[in-house]
Amino acid sequence: MPLRISWREKLADDKDLPKVEKITPKMRQSWGTGTFVVPAPREVDAIMKKIPKGKLITIKEIRQKLASEHGADIGCPITTGIFAWIAANAAEENAVEGKKRITPYWRTLKTGGELNPKYPGGIESLKAKLEAEGHRVIRKGKRFLIENYEKRLAKL
Repeated sequence: MPLRISWREKLADDKDLPKVEKITPKMRQSWGTGTFVVPAPREVDAIMKKIPKGKLITIKEIRQKLASEHGADIGCPITTGIFAWIAANAAEENAVEGKKRITPYWRTLKTGGELNPKYPGGIESLKAKLEAEGHRVIRKGKRFLIENYEKRLAKL
């Protein structure tokens, strides 16, 4: 039986990325026209690492930064979200091993300022970490959001 690869190994596997592709006719309804960048997992992690205590970023801002860096019209929403999730789990692997300087994944929100329930520890853990940094978490239906998150976005 093959060994399960770690989140850190997944993060380190660039899979011949990044690459810029043309938006196909099928994608145009959702993504518009032009080009999109599929980032490398470590690029997403590197942006997440730059977010200081008390500040936030959303997947949307990460996608915009990646698009700008690669001369593309947009950053791929699917892979950017997946790679942020991989970065979060790789950071948690590091934390479990006692490493103190890990990617502060709890500062990366879903578009719209929503906490990502798929991140390690789920909503309760994220809420505790974010509140400890001075953010106010509010509940809207089943979703948890940072109140006035736009005012706390990091300038990258």
